This record gives sequence, structure tokens and C-alpha cells, in this order.
Amino acid sequence: MVDFGEMHGLTAVFIVLELMMFSVQLHFYLIWPYDKRRLAYLVLLVLLIGYNVTGGFFPDPDIRWLSIPLQNIIAYGSGFLMSAYFPYYFYISFDLKSLRLHALYGTSTFLLLPYFLFFVILYPISGNLEFAVNYGLIIPALYSPVLLYAMFAAIQLRFSRNSEDTNPYTRVEMLAVYGAVSPWVFMSLFAYLQVPQWVEALFTNTGFVIIAVLFLYQSGKYERNEKKRQIERDAMDEKQKADFNQTCKDSGLSTREAEVALMLCQGREYKSIALILHISARTVDTHAHRIYYKLDVKNKIELQQKLGFAG
Repeated sequence: MVDFGEMHGLTAVFIVLELMMFSVQLHFYLIWPYDKRRLAYLVLLVLLIGYNVTGGFFPDPDIRWLSIPLQNIIAYGSGFLMSAYFPYYFYISFDLKSLRLHALYGTSTFLLLPYFLFFVILYPISGNLEFAVNYGLIIPALYSPVLLYAMFAAIQLRFSRNSEDTNPYTRVEMLAVYGAVSPWVFMSLFAYLQVPQWVEALFTNTGFVIIAVLFLYQSGKYERNEKKRQIERDAMDEKQKADFNQTCKDSGLSTREAEVALMLCQGREYKSIALILHISARTVDTHAHRIYYKLDVKNKIELQQKLGFAG
């Protein structure tokens, strides 16, 4: 494997792949910015890219515009932040309600707080990185298996709480989520043991690869289901429109009067109907009076009821 300066080539490959994935997912998010799952995934990608970049470059004495202590603080901070966000991502994306306590409070208390105390406050004062690592990672390392168990239990509960007929997840997906969770929960342990950077990158990014495949698979399944529902809605709309036109015909309305009646039922004003049909508002008013007369109704609500309009 070829090294790129201080960054291992394997890490560089992961960064390139993650940037490509980010650009694609950002495109889809901008098309529909109401997808919370996709937004959570984009945040995950940003944190992961930041983790890989800082872990690959820092600390580097040749980077003179950042001191070595600050580089270490940023590098360790990206790892802690990634570890803290990971349970929250699964809490949001998979609706793991039983993980709420850990996702919102546990990671802040047992991951971010020790980092802030030992790396942000004590390390700059003492200048002793070994002290910060040896003592600042004790609580996160002990918390890791607790968090791992909580995430596994939450996933198991989420996947098994519905019957097989209604459960939207398969057993393969559940095992995939297990595989994606495991590497990231032990990031603090990796930092404590000070494993080589390329080993840490390989192990943790394997979890990302599983997440990416799982996210794409679920997105495809969601889009297929949405497309199916849209086709069913369109078919229902066509049937309702055909029934509406037939009712208008049976009631003695002309084709133009049926068009005006439909727009009246939809709540449109005379000026709006005139613009759509390229006729004057006076003509629309004439059509409306004829429609009300033929159907013996007094207002739009009675018109809707008479024609069986379902908005």
C-alpha cells in the first residue's frame, strides 16, 4: 500500500469513496430536503470524513500553522465525536426508541465529557498526551461494551417487535446492522491501545461500508414502495375522475360544464378557472349558474356532495 505523506493510502481510498458518496447523497437530499434519515446519513459522512482526514494527517510536525497539542486534540476529538454520534444515527435512522437514553445522554456523559476534561482542559495544561490517553479513555473504554450491548438489544427489539408479515426488516438486514455497529463502538478502545492508524481505519471504515450498502438497499426498497403506492394512487385518481365525469354526464352537464364543476369542487375561484380554461370570468359565472341550476344546489359544498367529489 502506498502512503500519501502522513496519510496511509488505505485511509485515502476510504476518504475518496466517502466524498463520492457524500456528493451523491447531497444531490438527493437537495431534491427532497425533508428526508431526516438522509440528513442523518450526510452528517455521519461528514463526521467520518473528518475523522479519517484528521486521523490520517495529525499529528504532523510539518504542519506549522497548527501546534502538535492542537492537532492531537482535533484528531482525538473527531474520533470521540464520531463515536458519540454513531448511536444517535442508529436511534434516528432505525427508530430505536429504547436507545434514546444512550443516544441523547449516555454518549455525552461517558464519551464527550471525559474527552473535554482530559484532552481539551488537562492536556494543554500538562502537555502530557500519554496521561490524557491513559486516564481519559478509561471511562469511554469501559462504557463501550455497555453501549454495544444496549445497541444490540435495541436493534433486536426493533427487528423482532412486529410479526414476520409486517416487519419491514429482514434477518439479513439485522445481521448487517450488527456488523456495522460493532467496529465503531470500540473506537475508544482502539485509541486506548494506540493501534496503528491503518488498522483502525480498516476496522472502523468496514462498518461504514456495511452502513452504506444497508442505506442504499433500504433507500431502494423505500423508493420502490413509494413508486408502487404512487401508481396505486394514480390508478385510484383515474377511477375517481372517470366516476366524476360519468356522474356529470348523467346529471346532464356538458363537457365544459363538467370541467368547470370539477374546478369548483376543488375550491378554485372564478378568476383561476378562467385563466386555466382561457375564458372570461363572466363565462365561468354563466357556467356555474347553469351547473347549480341543473343539479339543484346552492353552493360548492352541496355541489361536491351531489357529484360525489372526494378531494
